[in-house]
Amino acid sequence: MVKRKPQDSGLIFALDIGTRSIIGVAGRVVDERFQVLAIEKEEHGKRAMLDGQIEDIAQVAKVARRVTDRMEEKLDCALERVCVAAAGRALRTEQGSYTMEFPEVTRVTNDTIGRLESGAVAEAEAMLGQVQEGERRFYLVGYTVAGYHLDHYPMSTLRNHNGRELEATVVATFLPREVVESLYAVMEASGLEVASLTLEPIAALNAAIPADLRLLNLVLADIGAGTSDIAVCRDGAVVGYTMATIAGDEITEELMRRFLVPFATAERMKTQMGAANITYRDVLGLEQSIPGELVRETVRQPAQMLAQEIAQRVTALNGGAPSALFLAGGGSKLEGLRDLVAEALEMEENRVALAGNNYEMTAFSDSYELNDPELATPLGIAVSAGLGLISDSYRIMLNGKPAKLFRSGALTVLELLMMNGYSSIDLLGRTGKSLSVTVDGQRMLFRGEPASPCVLLLNGTEAVPSAVVYAGDSIEFTPAVSGVPAQKTVKDLLGADFTGGVTVNGRLVDLDTRLSTGDQIVTSTRPVRPAHRPEYPKAEPQRQTVPPAVRPEREAPKAESPLSPNVKPAEAFAVPLEAPRIAPTPAEVHPAQSDFREKTAPPADRESKTGPSLQVMLNGKALILPGKPEGVPYYVMDLLEHSEIDFEHLDRGVELQVNGQECAFSQELRAQDNVVIQYLE
Repeated sequence: MVKRKPQDSGLIFALDIGTRSIIGVAGRVVDERFQVLAIEKEEHGKRAMLDGQIEDIAQVAKVARRVTDRMEEKLDCALERVCVAAAGRALRTEQGSYTMEFPEVTRVTNDTIGRLESGAVAEAEAMLGQVQEGERRFYLVGYTVAGYHLDHYPMSTLRNHNGRELEATVVATFLPREVVESLYAVMEASGLEVASLTLEPIAALNAAIPADLRLLNLVLADIGAGTSDIAVCRDGAVVGYTMATIAGDEITEELMRRFLVPFATAERMKTQMGAANITYRDVLGLEQSIPGELVRETVRQPAQMLAQEIAQRVTALNGGAPSALFLAGGGSKLEGLRDLVAEALEMEENRVALAGNNYEMTAFSDSYELNDPELATPLGIAVSAGLGLISDSYRIMLNGKPAKLFRSGALTVLELLMMNGYSSIDLLGRTGKSLSVTVDGQRMLFRGEPASPCVLLLNGTEAVPSAVVYAGDSIEFTPAVSGVPAQKTVKDLLGADFTGGVTVNGRLVDLDTRLSTGDQIVTSTRPVRPAHRPEYPKAEPQRQTVPPAVRPEREAPKAESPLSPNVKPAEAFAVPLEAPRIAPTPAEVHPAQSDFREKTAPPADRESKTGPSLQVMLNGKALILPGKPEGVPYYVMDLLEHSEIDFEHLDRGVELQVNGQECAFSQELRAQDNVVIQYLE
């Protein structure tokens, strides 16, 4: 096996995983344009993808690997990192806006813009969450800024400007989880690491319609084999994306039905329509020869359906016909399609063109002719990554492996962890469930064990979830471990030497009975046993002193007697045989196990085991925390439940501060600390 030099950081490698074929493009950025050094293409041997969705991961990976091998041979290096784009199958788009106000005129920095765009993306995600069906999960795979406003004035950029009120509006695009994760699975099976992920129409747009042309109302229709992706821009911004599942395969399938040929033969016939005669072998093994005109007539109806679908999608998204429309992708080469689209949109024929003429604004090559509409997506992926048109085109390591990056813009540690399968519970853990019971009218609460906090390191240093991550960062994360729920038996409450009778929820029980929250426990000084043990000692009951910490405020009334003659013995023991007078003995109830909600005076020997109360300021309000058992200190994570933030459904970053400094969940608190736990603006 030939050993080649590794891929250097300046070499960009892009793969377009299409329904019919895989195209690889590699090159470098030279003078703010992408120089193409190598291009390779190979068609799938069988239909391993349908409508842009990967069906056979192993088969697609084999083709991707073969394309990569040929690219490596041309470049004489080992390719390790790849930039990819997801097809627009089941594409969802939402628009979101976010406003930031400052008390005084402030200089706008990159960090400010990142927070502004992140807020707008979070708003778009919230809008998507309102219309999602069932539990299907969507990933954010990219967004474009539709516009900025500075003090209510529209701006093309905010960087280095001064103002008090900033607003950003974005168009965010989302794809189902299975679309994104199958793409990652193919890259992993091909031995490649995903360096960036974007959406195919975003990538194609960056190649076919560069930013300098977007002041015009232009539309790109990228027609592949399985899907037709559409992007609309005007007034200097991209205003929307959509897609149609009608594409080149519908035309191929019509030829299969009409002439009884395999899929591969129909694909070849589609490319030979301009010939006078076409020779082929049908599925019966018979060789046939037909005029090319017959093939053109056969594809006319599905081609008209494709043109009508594109026109309908463009009109719905743009509000009418655009100033001009570019056709890209392999399907755009179909003879006569350009005229059919112009007719469907009622546009002049010269206003509909094949993409490729504008590639030279962002890319060039000394070895390849680039003005091919089929190169829009692969070239766009490479241009987007190389020229920084997508801000997620970098690598971040999570626990020693490349993290999945599903969104553009500034990323926080919290967002990245959630993209890679972690949840807020992994960050915070859960205190074990408490056990609350009532003993002779006295409520007792036993707390579960506290959670073991998570360990979060950013580049080897303890970090907070709101910290922003950058290219090359390394994150080490160990999830929090939830605490054990509180568990008690009757014996734990009353002591092993208790000799009286006990009922739980009106039924006699023995001392080994495990208790559940809400149980009502009643004790009697008379030594009684459950009904299946009818013999009872006749000794006089021993009265026990009620500990001060749990003595009822007033004596309960005596039990009525005699019992009704209709009550069976087992039922008779289901009620206290005399007024409840006892409760857990001091030796059996420990401060570390129980927290009494009633205001009771604890005995002196217990007071030494409970630490002093702690007063802090939380989000500007005073908060008094009762002393913990054994003097255990309080940590920032103990205050989360008091912050009024729903950590089960976080939709944006959370700011953690103690005395004006960012902190971790595990930071210990001291008296009068000023704590901030709130959403990032």
